[in-house]
Amino acid sequence: MPQTDASPSPRGRTRLILFVLCAAQFMIALDFSVLNVALPELGSGLGMNQAALQWAVTAFALPSGGFLLLFGRMGDLYGRRRLFLSGLVLFGAASLLATFAWDPASFLAGRALQGVGAAAIVPTAMSLLTTTFPEGPQRDRALGISGTLLSLGFTVGMVAGGILTDLFGWRSTMGLLALFSLVVLPLAPTVLTESRQAERPRLDVPGALTVTGGLLSLIYALSTAADRGFGGMDVQVTLVLAVLLLVAFVVVESRTADPLVSLRILRRPTVTWGNIGGLVTFSMMSTVVFVMTLYLQEVLDLTAFQTGLVFGVQGTAAAVSGGFVPKVIGRFGAPRTLVGGLLLQGLFVAALLGAGRAGWSVWLVVVAISLACVCHLTAIISYGLTVTSGLPSEEQGLATGLVTSTQQVGITIGIPLLGVLATTASDRLAGVRTVLAIDAAIVVATAVLAAVGLHTARRA
Repeated sequence: MPQTDASPSPRGRTRLILFVLCAAQFMIALDFSVLNVALPELGSGLGMNQAALQWAVTAFALPSGGFLLLFGRMGDLYGRRRLFLSGLVLFGAASLLATFAWDPASFLAGRALQGVGAAAIVPTAMSLLTTTFPEGPQRDRALGISGTLLSLGFTVGMVAGGILTDLFGWRSTMGLLALFSLVVLPLAPTVLTESRQAERPRLDVPGALTVTGGLLSLIYALSTAADRGFGGMDVQVTLVLAVLLLVAFVVVESRTADPLVSLRILRRPTVTWGNIGGLVTFSMMSTVVFVMTLYLQEVLDLTAFQTGLVFGVQGTAAAVSGGFVPKVIGRFGAPRTLVGGLLLQGLFVAALLGAGRAGWSVWLVVVAISLACVCHLTAIISYGLTVTSGLPSEEQGLATGLVTSTQQVGITIGIPLLGVLATTASDRLAGVRTVLAIDAAIVVATAVLAAVGLHTARRA
């Protein structure tokens, strides 16, 4: 009898690769939001006070943002598949540790190890995606699906966290992440092939130490400021330390033969303006979600469940729009789409200024924040394509490391920089409107500056 080949067809294999990489990124996006609703029950269950509860979030954010550039470069040098699989194993084991934690120390250890695993997964998954799918419509579509699931993961995490906590307790939120890793891990080794640079230059240890220390200090300072403000000595010291370390990093990179981050790549307008656009769209949209949560519950007196439904509409709009964003990018190009996404995001955020104390305002919020989220997703997908387009394979890990570092820092800085204006205002509605006005102005200004910068570079 003739032998049959049980291996998947090339097309089926690329679909499996896309599923594995996008599922892993969706899992990490879930982790950013699934625990938020469960924090009060977590505190009572493990005996954690308010200060310790802040570390339930910060313990994950610190390594997940601080090690992104380092792990992205290590994937380029030593193997993206190897680092991706190692990150999956570590993330799954850490999720189990957090699920069955017996005291605060064991739980925080699990969260920190989750962050390290996420820092290995995110840049290598993105670089495996950009090296698997050639530049053009295939990559546009793949990044469109990835960006949609990334945006949807945050919303699903908020809703799922509340449901799971109510039904099964806070441990189920961490168990969900462990379950995801168990689904992805068996498939990944069978469909992913190794990808690395042909030549292996030395790892830039001084650059790795300075940039990792700088990012860790910056994320710690901003995460702590979101909870306690910028007046604390630890916040001020770590902010100064972050600036000094990042300046030292630039000096080191300008003098080393094999830099961790080539300053040449940072001089590319697409890399510069793409990352600036990504930083702004993430930071300003996270701020909008934060202040509108305050507005819906404290001004319009909506319940937590009703507020979740509003953001559920936003998440659905993002999921639906993910199908046509790659077509828009194919027609207008990633840089122009990035500019348009930012501009429209800013305008729809400005429309939220019309919301007041009347009951009909909730419908304005549903429409405006959903449309702003669609434009936000458009900017997310197009900024990733803008940064990575035109780069050789050996620099994809570095470029995607920059993309994901921008994402993490953006998510972190928006709320402490602007959200405090809403939380400290004597009139909550006035404070929310102030934040929205500044937010919209920053996004629109960035769109204009990016349009000028990218257009000038294209003409040159």
